[in-house]
Formats: sequence, structure tokens, C-alpha cells
Amino acid sequence: MPGRLTASRRPPLRGWQRDALARLDGWHDDPFLISAAPGAGKTRPALELARTLLRTRAVGSVAVLCPTAPLTRQWAAAAAALDVQLQPDAARARPPRDFHGVAVTYARIASDPAAWASQASPDTLVIADEAHHLGEELAWGSAFTGAFSAAWRWLLLSGTPFRSDATPIPGVRYDSDGLAVPDVSYTYADAVRDGICRPVAFITFDGSLSWRSGEDVIESSFETVLTAREASRRYRTAISTELPDGMPRIIGEAHAKLRALREAGHRDAGGLAVAADASHARRIAALLHEQTGRAPLVVLHTESRAAEKLAAFRGSRDPWIVAVNMVSEGVDIPRLRVGVYATAAKTALIFRQIVGRFVRTLPGRPPEPSFVYLPADPVLRTHASEVEHEMRRALRRPDEQEGFDERDGERLRTERSPEAEFVPLSAEFAPQMTLFGPPAPATAAVTAALSGGAGGARAQRTASRPSSRPSNGAGICARSGAGSWRRCSAARG
Repeated sequence: MPGRLTASRRPPLRGWQRDALARLDGWHDDPFLISAAPGAGKTRPALELARTLLRTRAVGSVAVLCPTAPLTRQWAAAAAALDVQLQPDAARARPPRDFHGVAVTYARIASDPAAWASQASPDTLVIADEAHHLGEELAWGSAFTGAFSAAWRWLLLSGTPFRSDATPIPGVRYDSDGLAVPDVSYTYADAVRDGICRPVAFITFDGSLSWRSGEDVIESSFETVLTAREASRRYRTAISTELPDGMPRIIGEAHAKLRALREAGHRDAGGLAVAADASHARRIAALLHEQTGRAPLVVLHTESRAAEKLAAFRGSRDPWIVAVNMVSEGVDIPRLRVGVYATAAKTALIFRQIVGRFVRTLPGRPPEPSFVYLPADPVLRTHASEVEHEMRRALRRPDEQEGFDERDGERLRTERSPEAEFVPLSAEFAPQMTLFGPPAPATAAVTAALSGGAGGARAQRTASRPSSRPSNGAGICARSGAGSWRRCSAARG
């Protein structure tokens, strides 16, 4: 039959998946939330349920909703392995003849929710993948609710059942403190304990950073408390590719780890660097080319062949891939073992989704640890320390205040200024700590590669030795009362 996918042999259910199906036995209506760690296998129990309900005629059709079109194709392929036929990237709710249902993007639903509502029925099983993309009273959330309000069964799936904007997710129950209450919960700690997911070690880098902020030059480490604006500029300095002892050093350390993993037996182990934007991705790729002698694959979300390039990397032995906005959800590359976190996004949701790319295991190999290299930004350190605990996030209450926000008074004074008002000047990084794993000291090979002979002493400076002069070579520095950061007024004339 044209378009029909072929079933394949399927592995046995995992223990938590059997428990989830037991909880779903007898479920007739109301939303049902499965919160399971990225890589734990949320798709399988959802499709097993769909197959059972279709076979018993408890439902007449299935609608799987996803954030992206490539995910709809992944769902269709996984469903075919269970003899459930889904039309991927469907344009209408009613499936073609001989299909059991459709897989569709949230965006397509939002483009015409009334049309989808007219085709949905009470016996439609609705599976909302990565349900945290839905927010009540927001476009996708409102369209989802309107389109499938007639359906009795909503099965919600998420590895991170909270939103960065703290808005409620349709169909999710919350307790008196505003915390999501899953019907089935399988945490990252559970998955590591059961050998389903890899443990992740976070290697953080700190040191002396300096940047020009208006007419001042500021020097600081990540241990210093700064205003939101200056903290943002400190982080932008840290991920700058132009400062030889900053991000290039992190990339060098990460590549040394990847090379060691390959030499130790995982010969196709891969590395992923997540960049801030397209130009930043290309600059990181150039650094990796210098380090490795090979040009890494660069994948941008704006490319028409992005999904194909990701799939090709998955099956290759290439060491590195650099990506922007293409590796958060639904990207299954189990050979990834080393990551570089260089994106400007620092929300808990994005952090956990990116880290989730490194926890997947390979058949026939033990759940060996992965390693993520990142600047020691306080926000990122907090996220890293929470990964093992599968924190449930509270909804922000209307009367809560966020404290200093650079978009308020500071923004009014700076938004008309040219971009040159912020200029990263210097960064001297060294690995400071490893969370949830063994320490990762700098190797002699990395130091030599980064320092280039006589400059080696500079590459080996520790974070406790900030520069004694302004990084621009001219100006007067005045140490603050706390003695932890310096503001340097640039010399005029």
C-alpha cells in the first residue's frame, strides 16, 4: 500500500513502561500526563496504548501532535513497528484509507483549529508529544484545546513538564503550590539507576573575563554578583569565539575528551556544540576545524535539509556537529558523548532538553557517562545541579516579582546605543569543577594546541589571577569595595 510503513521486530518493554501501561489500563477520559526523562522511551507506551485501544475499538482514530514535522515522521516510523499506521505531517484530522491516524505539528493545528475541531470526535485518541510547548491562552495551547475539546482522551507526554514562561499547560493538573502533578513519573535519576540513560558530568570553566560596557571596562569572574545587564555581557564574553583563552579553550578541552573516549573503545563517539546563532555556529565550526583538521557538520534550523543532515550524522563516524535550534527534542543520536554548551539561551527548559541529547544509550554498550563543557555561569551551574533531581517547576504567581530586570530602567538607557557599546575583550579560562562525575584536568596536548609555544604560560593561568591592567591597554581601574570585580574607565584623548 503506498505510503504504508512496514512493521519491524520490537524490543521488550522496559519496567517503567509496563508500569505506565498498567496505570493506563481502564483509563477512559480526562487528560493523562506521563513525565519521563529524555531518552527513557515515552513513545513506546503511548503507541502500545494506541494499538490496544484500536484493536478493542475503544477508539476510532489516533492523532499524534508534535512540535516539528521531522518528529511526525519519527512517530509514524515508530508506530509502524507496532502495526499502527499514521500519516506523517498530515493536513487533516481524518486519516486516509487503511491508516489508523495522523501525526501533525502544533503549528498546522494552530493555522486552522476550527477545521480540525470539525473532524475530531470523542473516540479520537489525542497524543500530545512534548506537551510543554502548549501554553494556556497562547496560540498553540488555545488551538490545541479548541481543536480537540471533543476528544475524551488526551495523553500528554513530556520530559520537562513546565514552561519557561511559567504558564499552565492545557490538561495538566497542578497542586496547591502550582506544581505539575504527573499521572506517571519516571525521573532522570530513575533512568540512570536502571541503566536506561547515561550519567552526565558537567565540566565548568571560570577565570578572568573583561569586556567594554559603554565607557567602562569591567573585569570579573563568574563568582561575582553583577547586575542582570553586566551578567549577560559577561556570559556573552565567555561564549565569544574571538578570545583565544575563552571558548576556544573549552572547545579544545572538549575535543581532547572526545578523542580520549574514541581511543578508549567508543570509536564512533560524537560531539555536539550548541551555538547561539548561525554566524556563531560557523565560527565555532572554524575553531573545531583548527583543532581537529576536519570541518564539522553545521546544521541550522533554517535549512531545508536540516533533518536529513542530522540523520546522516547519526549514522556516520564523524566526530563533531555544530547546531542551532535543532537538537532540543526528538533528535536521537545515541553516540553523542561530549557536548559544548555555547548557546545564549539559559532557561531550565532549554538546558534540560539540550542535556537530554547526551543521555541516550547504545544497544550492546554499557551506560557510559557523557561530558558537557560549559562556562561556569551561575544560572547554568544551578541547572546542572538540578538535572539529577528532575525538579518540578512551580507556576509563577502573578504577585511574584522577578527583581532586577535589564529590560526595565537599564534597557531604557541602553537600547538606543550602538552594539559597539558592548565589546568582549579577554577571557582566561581553566576547568574549575566537575558535577556528577570525575574531574577533567586540562591535558598537555590541549594546552600546547591552544597556547602555541611561548604563549603557553598564558593558557595555564588560573582563575584566581585576574589581569592587573585594563584589557584595552589604556585606562584607570578602580577596585570595588568588595574587591571582587573591577571597573576601568577608559582613558580619553
